[in-house]
Amino acid sequence: MATKKQANTTSDYSKYIRWFWILFLSGVLGLVLIFSLASMGALGEMPDHTQLENPETNLATEIISSDGVTLGKFYFNDNRTPVEYGELPKHLVDALVATEDARFHDHSGIDARGTIRAFAFLGSKGGASTISQQLARQLFVGVRSKSKLEAVTQKVKEWVIALRLERQYTKEEIIAQYFNIYDFGNNADGIRSASRIYFGKEPNEIDLRESAMLVGMFKNSSLYNPRRNPEGVINRRNVVLGQMEKYGYISEKVMDSIQQMDLGLNYSPESHREGIATYFREYLRDFMKDWIKNNPKSDGSKYDLYSDGLKIYTTIDSRMQAYAEEAVARHMPRLQAEFNHQNTPARNRTAPFLELDNAEIKDLMERSMRRSERWRVMKKEGKTDKEIIKSFDTPTKMRIFSWDAPNTEVDTIMKPMDSMRYYKSFLQPGMMSMDPQTGHVKAWVGGMDYRHFQYDMVKQGKRQVGSTFKPFVYATAIDQLHLSPCDELPDIPFCIEKMKYGNTEEWCPKNSDEKYGGVRTLKNALANSVNTITAQVMDKVGPQPVVDLVKKLGVESEILPVPSIALGTPDLSVYEMVAAYSAFANKGVYTKPVMVTSIVDKNDTLLYQVSPESRDVLSEETAYVTVKLLEGVTQGGSGTRLRTSGAEKYRPEFKEIITGYPYELTNPIAGKTGTTQNQSDGWFMGMVPNLVTGVWVGAEDRSVHFATITYGQGASMALPIWGMYMKSCYADEDLNISIEDFEEPANLSIRVNCDTDDDTIKDEPVIEYGIDVLDM
Repeated sequence: MATKKQANTTSDYSKYIRWFWILFLSGVLGLVLIFSLASMGALGEMPDHTQLENPETNLATEIISSDGVTLGKFYFNDNRTPVEYGELPKHLVDALVATEDARFHDHSGIDARGTIRAFAFLGSKGGASTISQQLARQLFVGVRSKSKLEAVTQKVKEWVIALRLERQYTKEEIIAQYFNIYDFGNNADGIRSASRIYFGKEPNEIDLRESAMLVGMFKNSSLYNPRRNPEGVINRRNVVLGQMEKYGYISEKVMDSIQQMDLGLNYSPESHREGIATYFREYLRDFMKDWIKNNPKSDGSKYDLYSDGLKIYTTIDSRMQAYAEEAVARHMPRLQAEFNHQNTPARNRTAPFLELDNAEIKDLMERSMRRSERWRVMKKEGKTDKEIIKSFDTPTKMRIFSWDAPNTEVDTIMKPMDSMRYYKSFLQPGMMSMDPQTGHVKAWVGGMDYRHFQYDMVKQGKRQVGSTFKPFVYATAIDQLHLSPCDELPDIPFCIEKMKYGNTEEWCPKNSDEKYGGVRTLKNALANSVNTITAQVMDKVGPQPVVDLVKKLGVESEILPVPSIALGTPDLSVYEMVAAYSAFANKGVYTKPVMVTSIVDKNDTLLYQVSPESRDVLSEETAYVTVKLLEGVTQGGSGTRLRTSGAEKYRPEFKEIITGYPYELTNPIAGKTGTTQNQSDGWFMGMVPNLVTGVWVGAEDRSVHFATITYGQGASMALPIWGMYMKSCYADEDLNISIEDFEEPANLSIRVNCDTDDDTIKDEPVIEYGIDVLDM
C-alpha cells in the first residue's frame, strides 16, 4: 500500500516537472518565435542594415562663423545638430547612466534583471527599458501605443532593434545617438541645441548642475519644461543627483550643495528671427536656395536646407558681428529719442513726416497699406478691399517694437493703420564691414531688430549716397588727369551748361551754406564736401568715365551719366559702397565680397568651395592718392570728431547724440561722410588698411527726417556707429585690425603731402569742423 502511494507521489512529481519543462520550453520557443517573427517584419516594418547604419533623422543646417561659432541654423521642425561622444562631458554621461540604465555597460541591449523585476512587480518598482531600447523607440518605433496589444508588439520590436543596435554600434556611439535624438522642448532638439538654448553653452561647457537638469528632462520634456515648470524640473534634477550619489558618481556633499541651487537658466532661443546676424542669415537663406537649385545631389535629387544637416562656413566673424550690433544698439535709441523729441505733435503736426501736406500723407499711407503683409495675407484669404481697409481701422492686439521696452517689445492694442505710421517714425541702420584684400565680409547689420524690421538695408535697400559718391569723381580725375590732392581750384559759383553731358538743364550746384570765395586744395574741398569744387572736377572728366569706374568697382545699380551724380544722386546699397571703396584700400584691386567660404554635407564631404573674384580697376598710385584725399576728411573735415578728445570743440547739443564720444582714434583713417537733400540719409564710409566699413542711417520714407543738418548729417547719424564699432574692434587685439599707414607705392609720382603749403582755404575763413555740408 505504502509502495503504491509512493509510486503515485513520484508520478505526480514527474508530471509537474514535465509540465514545468513543457511550459518553460514553450515559453522559450514562443519568445524565439516572437523574436524571429519580429526580426522578419511580421509584427511590423523593421529597419534593415542600411537603416540601422544611417538612421533617418532630420538635421538642421548649421551656419558657422569664421571663428568657429554657430551663428544660427535653418530648420523647420527639428533644430538638431549632432555631436560626437567626445564632446559630451563625463558628468553628463554619468548622470544619464545612473538615472536611466545603471547596468548599461553590462548588458547587450536588454537588461534581464530589470525585465524580470518589471514583470514580477508589474512595473511598480521601475521599468526595464535600457538606453538602447529607448534609442530604438526614438529612432524606429515611435510613441507608445495606447492599445495594450500594439504596445506589447512595440516592446518586442524595441528589444529586437536594441540588440541589433548593440551589435552595430559601440556603447559610446549609442549614448551619443541618444543625446542627439531626444527632443528637449522649446526647439531644443538634441543635446547641442538644448545646451545652447537653456544655458547658452556648447555641450562640453555645461556643468554638473546643468547636466543633471537636462538628463532629468528625459523622463518627459513636456512635463519637465524648465520655463513652464521650474519647481518640477528642480525636483526631477535632484532625483538625478540622488541617483548619481547612489551609484558613486558624486559624493553626498556635492549632491547636497547642488540640490540647494536654482536651475541657472540662461534661456537663449534659437529661431530664425532671434540671435546674432539675423539679417545676414536671411541673406544666406536666399543664397542657399540658389545654390541648391543649381547643385543637385549625385542621384539628381535636391538638398533640403532644413533637414539635410549641411554646414555653411561663412566669413562673418562672430566677435565683430557682436561689436557691430552693439554699436547700433547703443547709438540708435539716442538718435531716435532726439528725433522723437523734435517730432512731438506740438513741434510737428504732420509727424513723423516733413514737407508733406495731409493729402500727400493720406496717399502715402494708403499705398503703404496696399503693399503691406497684412493686405497680402487677407487678400489671399479672399477678403474684399472694403473688408481689408476696415480691418486697418479696427483696434487689434499686437506686439510692437520699442527701444524703451524690455527686450525692445511691448504688447499693446492699436489700429494697424496707426501701427504703420508708428513704424515709419523709426530711423533705421545698415552696416557692413569687409576685409578689402580677401573680400571676406566680417559684419552685416541690415537693421536694428529683424523681428519687426525685416527689410535688409545692407543689400536689399538702396538709398541716395550723397557726398560718399564724390571720391569716385576725384579718383577718375586722378586716374585720367593725374591730379594731386594739393592742386587748387577756386571756390566760386559754377555751372555746367545745358546739354554738355546730356543734362537737359544748366546745372549749377550750390554750397550748403551758400558761401564762396578763395581757393581750396582738392583735399580740403573733399574733406568739407564743397560742391562747387566737385562740380568743376566732374566737368574736367565728364560723367560717363565716372560711371564706367563705378561699374568696374562692382556697382550693379543703374546710374545715369549726368553731372548731378557728382553730388551723390544715385541710389546704391551699403553692400555696393563697401565693395567699391575696398578697391581704394586694396591698391586699386576690386575684390567681390565673399560671404560663404565652403559648404559640406552631414558627413563633412565638401560640396562647395569659394573661388575669389578680383580684378585690377585702378593703378596702385591712383588708389593711394584717393586714400590720401580721404584721410583729409578725418584730419580736418567732417570726420574730425573721430580724432578729438574734447567735446568742447563742438556745439553743445552734439553731446547728446554723439554716442561713444570721444573716440580718440589716432591711427590713419580714410573716410567720407554723406548727407542727402533734406537730411533723409546719413552715411559714413571708413577705411583702415585691412578693414572697410560702411554705415547708413535713415527712415523708410524720405519724408521722415531731421529738420536741420545739426542732427541730420552723416557725421551725427552714421559716424558714431562706425566709431564705436572700431573702438571695440581695436580693443579686441585678437582681431588684428590695422593701425598702420596705408602702404605707399614704390614709384609715387603724384604729390600727396600738402603740408608745405596751406592745405585749407586762401582768403576765406575755415568752415567749422564737424559740420558736414549738404550734397545737393
